[in-house]
Amino acid sequence: MASKFLKYPTIPFRVEKGKTAARILDDMLATGFQGKSLGEAFSVWKEMLRQKKVTVWLGIAGAIVPAGMRRVLAYLVEKRFVDVIVSTGAQAFHDAAEALGVIHYRGSALVDDKALLTEGIDRFHDVLVQENLQRQVDRQIQLFIETLDPDYQYSSREFFYLLGLFLNKRGKHKDSFLIQAARAGVPVFAPALNDSSIGYSFIMARRKGAFRYIDQMKDTHETAQIAQVSKKSGVVYLGGGVPKNFIQQTELLNDILGNKLPGHEYAIQLTTDTPHFGGLSGCTFAEGQSWGKIAKSAKMAQCFCDITVALPLLAQGLAEEEKLARRRKKPAFDWSGEQLKVTYE
Repeated sequence: MASKFLKYPTIPFRVEKGKTAARILDDMLATGFQGKSLGEAFSVWKEMLRQKKVTVWLGIAGAIVPAGMRRVLAYLVEKRFVDVIVSTGAQAFHDAAEALGVIHYRGSALVDDKALLTEGIDRFHDVLVQENLQRQVDRQIQLFIETLDPDYQYSSREFFYLLGLFLNKRGKHKDSFLIQAARAGVPVFAPALNDSSIGYSFIMARRKGAFRYIDQMKDTHETAQIAQVSKKSGVVYLGGGVPKNFIQQTELLNDILGNKLPGHEYAIQLTTDTPHFGGLSGCTFAEGQSWGKIAKSAKMAQCFCDITVALPLLAQGLAEEEKLARRRKKPAFDWSGEQLKVTYE
């Protein structure tokens, strides 16, 4: 009698000339370990895009923009493979900096850091950037902040929309996720904005007498509204941290407010953190189900892999399946009234 456990044999990966990224990822589904997990992530993402009415959230953590991922993120937004972004403030800053012409350089993790300090060079593992150029971006964003209405309480979504328009006019490079989000109507949130260089810019503006600040509770309210009006939802987490938790909590907050939601119905995460230390960045989606953050019947894939390895492969595979994004009904959010409205276009 055949065992119920022995249904699906592994299929050795075949190397073929001209094989596309989409084919590679599909074939990896029949392998094991994190190769299989990456193939599963591709499969779940494609399934999300096939849904008639679904909102796809993207959480961005880690220093992936300095590591060369800016264009990938911008592409995902431009082609509407994602619909809402929750980012660390740092990633938004680095995206703005590169849009304004700041260059990150390939270096080494073995360099003399004291020598770097002497030369005014900052290091992200093996990536380098000039400190004074980053400070110039701080000043440019400060000056932009000083043009905002001092009597209005902006959410980070409203702030980043205006910053995206500013970068679109002033920036040297348009392949910025902030610029593409402003163009496409994709809301961008940074719920810990003060924990970034953009927070520095706000403080500099404030010390000049221009008291302006981001209403982070408004962020919580607006993201809860997105979850409430969305027919279905899926999540893609690049790393974990604050963006992951902020997206997860939209389901719990709605439950507290009396709007019972099923939890996110599709879930993907790329992370190098592991679950057994108890941190959110590595916790499994199954754990999230115990909280009601992830739907009981959700289609899930977690790949424990460096984002800079996995994300380009996934994005290239999606590019070869671009018709999925082109055909899907994309959520368009109307923030003009007291209650958020969404239509699928």
